[in-house]
Amino acid sequence: MLRALELRKDFGGLTVLQSTSVDFRPGEVHALMGENGAGKSTLMKVLAGLYRPDGGHIEWRGGHADFASPHEALVAGIAMIHQELMPILDLTVAENITLGAEPCDRLGRIDKEAQLHRASELLGELEADIDPSRLMRTLTVAQTQVVEIAKALGRNADVILMDEPTAALSDHEVAALFRFIARLKARGVTIVYTTHKMDEVFRLADRISVLRDGNLVGTAPASEMNPAKLITMMVGRELADVFPVRQPPTDEILLEVSGLTREPSYRNVSFQVRRGEVVALAGLMGAGRTEVASAIYGLQPASSGQIRLNGRAISIRNPQDSLSAGIGMVTEDRKGLGLIPALGVGQNITLTALRNFSKGQFLDHTAEAAAVGAQMAEFSIKSSGTSQPISQLSGGNQQKALLARCLLGAPQLIILDEPTRGIDIGAKAEIYALIQKLARAGKAVLLVSSELPEVLSLAHRIVVLRRGSVSATLEATTTDQETVLRHAMPL
Repeated sequence: MLRALELRKDFGGLTVLQSTSVDFRPGEVHALMGENGAGKSTLMKVLAGLYRPDGGHIEWRGGHADFASPHEALVAGIAMIHQELMPILDLTVAENITLGAEPCDRLGRIDKEAQLHRASELLGELEADIDPSRLMRTLTVAQTQVVEIAKALGRNADVILMDEPTAALSDHEVAALFRFIARLKARGVTIVYTTHKMDEVFRLADRISVLRDGNLVGTAPASEMNPAKLITMMVGRELADVFPVRQPPTDEILLEVSGLTREPSYRNVSFQVRRGEVVALAGLMGAGRTEVASAIYGLQPASSGQIRLNGRAISIRNPQDSLSAGIGMVTEDRKGLGLIPALGVGQNITLTALRNFSKGQFLDHTAEAAAVGAQMAEFSIKSSGTSQPISQLSGGNQQKALLARCLLGAPQLIILDEPTRGIDIGAKAEIYALIQKLARAGKAVLLVSSELPEVLSLAHRIVVLRRGSVSATLEATTTDQETVLRHAMPL
């Protein structure tokens, strides 16, 4: 159906895709695997017409193809679901889903009723309860992800490129997507799929191709692979235990949240985090996890309740208040709330700590450059230089840059909202080790994660939210996934 032949792509002197050749067959799920920066998303974007290749070419249905734009690829029959969400916030859900393919009446006017019906139909295929008349800016990241998937599925494409489609989805939504993928396969549609979740690969894929540093390592049937072999192909080495050993926390309470409320998102939320402790907020999509974390950081302040840090009540009205108090955060939505895409990697890293490099009204660029260099080395951030626009980096390297920024200010409390979303297994292991290192250094870590194995293996305690209220506080070492889900599910 689709073939890449010796494709090459360069960015700012850095070659991210090197003479890569791979083919994709009708009615198969073909997984593209590799570490962050391996070239997976770049390959997909070349196939989808977002990037023009700097070498090689594409074959489509046996003939030469030269897609000058995503529109040309869409018309040919190739659609893409992007890792970085790109909604038009001031349009409705229905308008986003049907964008460029709006149903029209005989006079050429958009048929609003048919538009709403088509959007409802596609959302129904994904078993998603989202009102198609809602504005996109009112949706959560997870709901936005569902809409982006529905938009791509509505193109009736012959090839669908899925770049981390389940990164922000709940287990229910993932299951619904997988059922729909099975129906697409039965119709002969080709699915090219990237993910960092091993269970998804071996549940879905017919064949697996592995990229490393922009080169194709190999392609094999999924039945001939196993997780250990796949990890070795991805990282070039065997990986030790992914989750590090937890050390017991101290008895000193660093963060105390009492009666935190912001209707209708959450109400009367209370919990504590001690020095050296990792506390996870768990729950289903819409339970209020991100909203509670955002309140503590000042992104969406609570309407009532109290936050105490080191025993002292503090007022958090905005992120500047939290930064001054010694609270740092890595947000779930790195594109919307974390990155300044047009700025370089270095400027993004030092953005919240510029006072540390100031001499009166002027920046000490030497000190700033030294700090950036140290953080980039510490977090193994791959780029062509500190001035390379951060938008050109892979999603994983962007996430590492945000972690580097968060820790540059040496906060006492670190809030991590989905810190491993879109991160490969090697980088995950590094971040897990970093979390435990922070805990051993006496920091307090508040973790929000949709991956229960991650929650159970990293946290000391788990605060489970159900419909905006705390339904249970569990010791991670003496509980299991079923218990967490039982407390998370609506009664």
